[in-house]
This record gives sequence, C-alpha cells and structure tokens, in this order.
Amino acid sequence: MVDSSNHNGAHPTTDVLVVGAGPTGLLLAGDLAEAGLSVTVVEARPHKLSNLSRALVVHARVLEQFDARGIADEVVKLGHPIDRLALFERGELNPSRLPSRYPFVLFLPQYEVERVLERRAREAGVTFVHNTKVVGVDQDANGVTARAVAGKDANPDGPSTMYHASYLVGTDGVHSTIRSAVGLPFPGKSILSSLILADLKLGRGPDRPFTVNAVPDGFALLTEMGDDAYRLTGWNRHHQLPDDAPLDVEEIKELLRLNFGTDYDITDVRWKSRFHSDERQAPAYRVGRVFLAGDAAHVHSPAGAMGMNTGLQDAANLSWKLVAVLRDGADDHLLDTYQTERHAVGKIVLRMSGLLVRAALLHGTTARLLRATAGTVLSNVRPLADRAAAMISGIGISYQAPRGAHALTGKRAPDVQLAEGRLNYLQRGGNFVLITPPGRNADVPLPRHVVQDHWNGERRTTALVRPDGYFCWATEEPDDANALRAALTTWVGPLRERP
Repeated sequence: MVDSSNHNGAHPTTDVLVVGAGPTGLLLAGDLAEAGLSVTVVEARPHKLSNLSRALVVHARVLEQFDARGIADEVVKLGHPIDRLALFERGELNPSRLPSRYPFVLFLPQYEVERVLERRAREAGVTFVHNTKVVGVDQDANGVTARAVAGKDANPDGPSTMYHASYLVGTDGVHSTIRSAVGLPFPGKSILSSLILADLKLGRGPDRPFTVNAVPDGFALLTEMGDDAYRLTGWNRHHQLPDDAPLDVEEIKELLRLNFGTDYDITDVRWKSRFHSDERQAPAYRVGRVFLAGDAAHVHSPAGAMGMNTGLQDAANLSWKLVAVLRDGADDHLLDTYQTERHAVGKIVLRMSGLLVRAALLHGTTARLLRATAGTVLSNVRPLADRAAAMISGIGISYQAPRGAHALTGKRAPDVQLAEGRLNYLQRGGNFVLITPPGRNADVPLPRHVVQDHWNGERRTTALVRPDGYFCWATEEPDDANALRAALTTWVGPLRERP
C-alpha cells in the first residue's frame, strides 16, 4: 500500500496499470489486487476525494456485484434506498418487484462509493500514484509502457517516469488520454446543454431526502447530502448557455420554482457549475494490451442514472478475465470477450438513456400528450414496467451466448440459496461457482478458485457461474465431464489439482 509521487526513476513492472481513480478504476484495481496481482493506479488529481461528482444512484445489479465482494451492506447503509425513480412526466421506474436482494434504487453520491472502493483497494495492496498524468503509451507483444509526468497540467515534454505493465486499463473519463494515446476516436454528439449542478444550503428542506420532478420545460433532482446541504441537478429549457457562462443564484432559484413550485429559501450556494451531456462510444474497448472502461469507453445522458453503474459493470467483467490470464494461465483470447460483451452493453445503455432523455425533452402540446401516455403505459402495464426496471437496473441485461449453448449461458445468475450457502457469498474472493444436482460432484479436478455447491432442490442442471455473476456454461447431461473440462479450461484456465 503505497502513495507515491516520485518521478526520479522507472517504477518496477506491475501486472496491471490502471489509469484513473474513479469508481470504475477503483473497483477494477481492488479486484485484481485481491486476486494476488500487483496493481498500480495512476491518477491526475491530487489525493483528495471530490464531493463534486455528478453520479447519485447505485442500481441493483451493481449492489449485487458489491455483495459478491462483501461491501454491499456498508454501501447500502451510507445511502437512501427508494422504491421509485421518476423518469419523465407520469413515467417512473418501480424496482420493488426486481428479483434481487436489492429491489430498490440507492441514492448515494459517487464520492461515497469511491471512498468505500478506495479503502478496499488500499487494503488489498494497490499502489496509488496521485498528481500524475499519463502522456504516452507504447506496447509490444510482451507488455505496455506508459510515460507519465507529475502534475495534472504539467508539460508533457518535461521530466517523466516510465511505468511498465503486462496490461493497461484506461478508466480516465470522457477526456481519456489513454483513448487518445492508442488512436481511438470517440464518435457521438452533445444531446443536452446547460445542465446545472449546485450544492445548496436551504432555509427549509423538502420532506424527503430526495425530490425529483420533470415538467414540460425542464427537470430537477434535489438530493440531501448531509450537514443540511443539498445537491441540485437540473435543466431549464429557457436557459441554454455555454458551459462557461456565469450561473447566478436567481437562475438556480428559477429552476427550483419551475419544478417544485418553491426555491426552498436558499441561504447559501456553496458551489455551482454548468455542464453538457454527450452520447459517445469508442469503437473498440481493447487495443492490444490496452483496455478502456467506464466513461473513457462510453458516455451517455443522465437519464436513468446508468453512467457510473455501467462503468462499474465494465470493471466487474474485465477484472476476473485479467486474473484468469495473468494468474491462472487462461488463453489471452478470453480478454476479447470483454470487447464483445461490454461494447454491446454500452450500445444498449446509450439507446435506453437516449430514448429517456429525448422523451423528457419533447416539447409542444401533442408531444407532451404522447409522452404522458407513454409514461402512463410504462408505469402501469406490469410486464413493460418490470422489463424497464430490469433493464435500467442492469438485472435484465445478458450477454450473447454462442449458437447451440444452453439457455442459461450469458444470463445473470440470481443470488439463489444453494445447499451450502447463497451464490453471491460463495463468489467472494473472485470465485467461480460450479452448481451441480444434489448428490453429484464434479468428475474433473477443480482449481482452488472454483467452489462447488449443489442446488437446493431437485434441479438436474449442472452450471458454471463466472466471478461477475453470469452463467458461462451449463448442461442437462448427468455425465458430461468432457464438456465441463472444456468449459473450465476456456473460462478458468488450465486445470490443475488443488494444492
């Protein structure tokens, strides 16, 4: 556990270099270090967690990922669980029927998530290097070399330090230097300008810790931040200005009155900002030994609050694959499935969030009537409502399975109670879980990070669950040892007897 800003020589080689210490990078680094890999995180910002982050929601699927890492209970205690999330006029997300241990939306500022993830990463032995910016990347068949300079705005041609790694992951946000260094474009466009972000002190607060509303000419979300402070996020159709345009208190009051009918007697504006929202996606998430994850790979509208959650799912998908290749000898081609799986999910999220924000921005009497009708249908037709909740929460997202694969392949594995324990608990430590019918054991040697348990019932399926909680193989055949051996070799690595 090292915090270093030394730029006087080459750092020793690390297994994985992570560039960016946001939630995506922190989860990834913690996973890799807990698996015994050496990990260095390079971050351009000084070592100080910012309370100015925009993300405010943790969805159910990410909470399941946290549960598999033993940190979900802590995260939930820090936030405000709610069973409704407004999407647009008359439309709302109802997660209370989600088939999950976490049938709610958790309101929790991003910096609180980062605090938990950073502590976990440090305890696992991750090396952090702050106030350091990567300005160049070279790679060959043996590894990656990153050149870094001290200071976020330092001269790129000044004194530098070389970092060597087997793989590099860029989690350095929308303006990713890693994405630029490997020559990847970031196609897309801005879809929402002049969004307002402000931290306020109120003379009288709302009667709920979170208040959200959408009206024909705007929307706003007001979230309690503790210490009598509130975070305001919103948009007013009548104030469309550049990001650097001044933002005064009267404009903030107008946004509040537009959406809530009151400005809550603002007594102080601690901080305020104007920003825009883009829809963009890199064409590739992997270039050789360099990967992109989180906002470095995709950005989208705030509608549905899926941004941070999608990045965290990127990290959960990639981390165990890097472990399988670097620690357990799996074929490097396993890493190609990160691109295949997460790029497709990125497209889905862009499409969902784009539809939501465009519905919210519909203007005119007829358009608003259509939006209100769509919102009513979405909220009240149960199959549609449940499907929407499942997709936005991440519960309903699956990965494409190969032709002829078992129906479970690629599907999320629910946290079922097995004979010896529940699934998410057995996954802790980055384990695969092999689930077999009652009374049957595997006929092949299982590596130490593959845990076997039995269905708590009479189900005859044999299934292998990945560390990120998705089925990667299943069969109904009672004696399919060869197929199991092939699946383990593909996903876990060469089979070895337990030590």
